[in-house]
Amino acid sequence: MTHHEPTSPDDTFYGSDFGALQAFDPDIAGVLLSELGRIRGGLQLIASENMSSPEVLTALGSTLSNKYAEGYPGRRYYGGCVEVDKAETIAIERCKALFDAEHANVQPHSGASANQAVYGAFMQPGDTFLAMALPMGGHLTHGAKVSFSGKWFNAVHYGVDRETEDIDYDQVAQLAREHRPKVILAGGSAIPRLIDFEFFRNLADEVGAIFWVDAAHFIGLVAGKAIPSPVPYADVVTFTTHKVLRGPRSGALVCKAEHAAALDKAVFPMMQGGPQMHTIAAKAVNFKECATPEYAEYARRVVENARQLATSLGEHGIRPTTGGTDTHLSLHDLQGVGVTGVDAEARADAAGIVLNKNAIPFDPQKANIASGIRVGTPCTTTQGMGTEEMTAIAELIATAVIKGDADPDHEVSREVRAEVTDLVTRFPAYPRP
Repeated sequence: MTHHEPTSPDDTFYGSDFGALQAFDPDIAGVLLSELGRIRGGLQLIASENMSSPEVLTALGSTLSNKYAEGYPGRRYYGGCVEVDKAETIAIERCKALFDAEHANVQPHSGASANQAVYGAFMQPGDTFLAMALPMGGHLTHGAKVSFSGKWFNAVHYGVDRETEDIDYDQVAQLAREHRPKVILAGGSAIPRLIDFEFFRNLADEVGAIFWVDAAHFIGLVAGKAIPSPVPYADVVTFTTHKVLRGPRSGALVCKAEHAAALDKAVFPMMQGGPQMHTIAAKAVNFKECATPEYAEYARRVVENARQLATSLGEHGIRPTTGGTDTHLSLHDLQGVGVTGVDAEARADAAGIVLNKNAIPFDPQKANIASGIRVGTPCTTTQGMGTEEMTAIAELIATAVIKGDADPDHEVSREVRAEVTDLVTRFPAYPRP
């Protein structure tokens, strides 16, 4: 293979062969550079996103992508798996150590794939499970009618208390005792507060259910010991590896030893074929990163920043639901400032701020309009920003959302974008070498 020198300082980010890609396929090479420019040029506040390290990205772009490895280490259906067996074994052992888990499966392609495996291991079509409703903060794979989980199984949903806007634990208990579900599920995509795992464990034992935690959003905070872990309480914990955890875009699960065989069979061969060995290697790198003191400090600062951002947005009239957050994200009610979620997302985007519209509990708007926004601090914390910057970011969001416009050439959009540019210049994403 011919070695190509990078054609610009930015090219070093993609490794020494980026010049070859640029020469062969300038269209895709251009997209890669443009996406790097997009990340560097704005504030990334999507709660479910982060910025994987160059080391993780290097493993993702490795020759392990070439190998078919159906099965598990030492039990493959193909020959030539000696090296990928090493990578998967390392990833499994690091995952178990990181979360103090009895068993780990690192093959799921995504959080949704990991969730499919739980249904496959413990339920039959038509069985009942209990989970949080999507409009209240749950997830599509927790029984939404458009999802396989809602089409194949009988989903019973709980919500939040109207006053606290936190999980309605009395309702959870009442529904569990009434429906006697096979599985009780805790977790979701827009839950700002800590979840009482001990309550769910005791309830599952009472009604004879499997207790499952979908920790996709907050597992990185667990890895950094910034919040309590669900692992001691749950029968199985599924998660993604690309949110606060800051790994590759993929999934994994950990479980009690008694459920290991059932879950492994549900991942493969029930739900998936050959694993993505390059991604598994990248997960191994990520788990090693997460075991460091530096990562623990990062996780602590993610929460600190999220609390400050939520408080500061509230001071500008953009009310945080539940009154704040204990995690990496906050959900905000825009009704007090007279703006819909879809308009707020567009106005923020025009000003260089990336966030997402989101339904709030008991939202009067349809989901594609929404009355709220969701913001998170994983990316900005990765870039080195702190609480002082969160206060400034809240003011920028409020200005763009309340006074701005979806037109990038609007005066307010330009003014906010200039301040955003100054901020991300001082705290760059993927700093140039």
